[in-house]
Amino acid sequence: MRLLRSAGFAAVPFATGVEFLHSLANQLPSCVVLYMHMPGMSGLDVKERLSQTWPELPVIFITGHQSAEAEARARASKPHAFLLKPVHDRLLLEAIASAT
Repeated sequence: MRLLRSAGFAAVPFATGVEFLHSLANQLPSCVVLYMHMPGMSGLDVKERLSQTWPELPVIFITGHQSAEAEARARASKPHAFLLKPVHDRLLLEAIASAT
């Protein structure tokens, strides 16, 4: 969070995908950074829900558990970026900047 805020992004963290999806009733972000493996709903599940209503909303996936199957599923959902942990600060900031 500190990295994003120090770069001038208005980053807002959410504990779960469900919490994030509920927040969309109040405000739509310009970009979403999702971990592939989150408590409750996975990042892929959240992306699927977002695509139903806001298909143009840029999503950046981050994962530390790389598998060919997970990467193929993520890329099939057409994310703006797919980043592997550990994510270099510059790569994340560039992905967000190009998405917004």
